[in-house]
Amino acid sequence: MRLVLKMLLFRVLNYLAALMLTAMLLAGITVIAAWEYLESDLPETDVLRDIRLQVPLRVYSSAGDLIAEYGTKRREPVEYEEVPKPVEQAVLAAEDANFFRHPGVDYRGLARAVVSLVKTGQRKQGGSTITMQLARNFFLSPEKTYIRKAREIMLAMRMEQQFSKREILTLYLNQIYLGNRAYGIRAAAHTYYNKELEELTLAETAMIAGLPKAPSAFNPLVNPQRAVERRNYVLDRMAINGFISEQ
Repeated sequence: MRLVLKMLLFRVLNYLAALMLTAMLLAGITVIAAWEYLESDLPETDVLRDIRLQVPLRVYSSAGDLIAEYGTKRREPVEYEEVPKPVEQAVLAAEDANFFRHPGVDYRGLARAVVSLVKTGQRKQGGSTITMQLARNFFLSPEKTYIRKAREIMLAMRMEQQFSKREILTLYLNQIYLGNRAYGIRAAAHTYYNKELEELTLAETAMIAGLPKAPSAFNPLVNPQRAVERRNYVLDRMAINGFISEQ
């Protein structure tokens, strides 16, 4: 009797193992097919090498003074070498502290977002790296779907293969919307503080770095209280990541 039960159990286990193996194989084939399908429809990211960021038309006097500025966007592009270290660190602390260490996708951040989805049943913002944000802003629509998120991840990984980290970060710092028609960090410094980037205090730097998440909600001109809360969060993140001391 025991022998019969052992043989029966052995067959059941073999059947379950074969079933699991088949399911894993089918899942793998499905993922590969879906990846190939989505990848075939992705835009070419190397066009970013020739991107021309829209800047306003500026009219100057013969003495070199700015008389007028025309355009819906305030943008003053900077080179990577022109970005003060505290500005770079504040943005990384606020948006993507592991930027220089991940391949375009922060798998831990994505895992946390998935766990949150399972627990709450709601999709929350998070898990998007700077590269993923750049891919979304340049190539994708703002709709929140799983297909768009998959395309965002694939574009980010492709961009990381074609561009250096410095190139990606520079594009992001020049392209990101920071409220009050300001696009890019230099335009934001002029808009909010009438200062050059290197003249910003640490608090002012953290204020600007906190804007990408919600430029309207954290706008210091519109909602100073929430802006200060966001600024303090960025300062805390800078301390946690070793960019500044607790003092």
